[in-house]
Amino acid sequence: MSYPGYPPTGYPAFPGYPPAGQESSFPPPGQYSYPSGFPPMGGGAYPPTPSSGYPGAGGYPGAGGYPAPGGYPSAPQPGGAPSYPGGQGFGAPPSGAGFSGYPQPPSQSYGGGPAQVPLPGGFPGGPMPSQYPGGQSPYPSQINTESLPSYPVFSPVSLDYSSEPASMTQGTQGTIQPAANFDAMRDAEILRKAMKGFGTDEQAIVDVVASRSNDQRQKIKAAFKTMYGKDLIRDLKSELSGNMEELILALFMPPTYYDAWSLQNAMKGAGTQERVLIEILCTRTNQEIQEIVRCYQSEFGRDLEKDIRSDTSGHFERLLVSMCQGNRDENQNVNHQLAQEDAQRLYQAGEGRLGTDESCFNMILATRSFPQLKATMEAYSRMANRDLLSSVGREFSGNIESGLKTILQCALNRPAFFAERLYYSMKGAGTDDSTLVRIMVARSEIDLVQIKQMFSQMYQKTLGTVIASDTSGDYRRLLLAIVGQ
Repeated sequence: MSYPGYPPTGYPAFPGYPPAGQESSFPPPGQYSYPSGFPPMGGGAYPPTPSSGYPGAGGYPGAGGYPAPGGYPSAPQPGGAPSYPGGQGFGAPPSGAGFSGYPQPPSQSYGGGPAQVPLPGGFPGGPMPSQYPGGQSPYPSQINTESLPSYPVFSPVSLDYSSEPASMTQGTQGTIQPAANFDAMRDAEILRKAMKGFGTDEQAIVDVVASRSNDQRQKIKAAFKTMYGKDLIRDLKSELSGNMEELILALFMPPTYYDAWSLQNAMKGAGTQERVLIEILCTRTNQEIQEIVRCYQSEFGRDLEKDIRSDTSGHFERLLVSMCQGNRDENQNVNHQLAQEDAQRLYQAGEGRLGTDESCFNMILATRSFPQLKATMEAYSRMANRDLLSSVGREFSGNIESGLKTILQCALNRPAFFAERLYYSMKGAGTDDSTLVRIMVARSEIDLVQIKQMFSQMYQKTLGTVIASDTSGDYRRLLLAIVGQ
């Protein structure tokens, strides 16, 4: 398949290779407990995104649509992460060949720097609803509950409920938006009735969970405990199982905690799910990474950089350590002279010499802004008559190759990267449910609208169609509700 405009005239087609608003902090103590075995982690080509905008804090909206080859060679086989009922280990890699090319939009517009993570106002700690008798807010800023031994407890850090959703400032859009006329107590009552008595009304649960933002779900959890003296997550676990349970629990995790938890589980026990480390650390903004590092320390009592060093090695270790500093240049202005110089440096460090100077690639790809990297890729293709992605494939292999390509793919088109990851999570026999769940949940309030569009353009079928054919039951129903159909 070929696409107009990219790669630039004069250099060969890509050979193919083989990706909410989120809160800036965490909820009150004892309020969000999660099962110790909770979802293991796991996991696409790059047509243009219709929206412009460049990623803010809430996530990584794709660039306005940059072509990029798809696929990731040398991916490890799935199944190494801790298992979860009914699902594979998170971090399981995709299989199959990569996508061969992507269309190039005429121009790309990048917005300002990272935006604040969205959180509508009100609770916790906000003004209490006036309709509750006695002037008592049904959503206390802290709810003391006994810690459930099977759950890691999510500690409080300051939450900003006043900022606009990041997706509104990034030129991208999630499929899940905050519900209008939201009433946490009413939703808590609906969920209680759905789980009360014999049997479970899964449709009622789907209707509530899929149409509320993550911030609203946190308020529902607090209201449920206030009203019934019971833990909503624990009740949901007792009523659900398998992939449906994994998906529901992921939706109720605050976004920053979910990323930190995913990283911790990717490095927990025997083996490491490198694809999860790459997917998160190589695609997030500085602010998101810094918040993940703090959450990782506060929730798991561990230093993320030290865990990365102990679980990885060589040039791949150095790349991930660079990523977890959260110190990439985020100036959205492009310096074309620097792009030309960097392209020359990269050529001399790779194709232009015997052997490879890996540190040069690490330095440039870990420090330059995503718009700057896109300009460097264009300069490289003009100079070397070969695209930078294919050069990385010739000079590197294994996890370091996948990590470097992920950075470049996100510079080209972030939604297309995640569309490719989703495609390969469902391609072939079996489904990598952990990757499917993680991406669907993590991008649902950031850029899932653009991911759906890229998916249709890249694979000539809708994301919903593929999900419907690869999943079943309430799990399929909830996934399709998240997709918006």
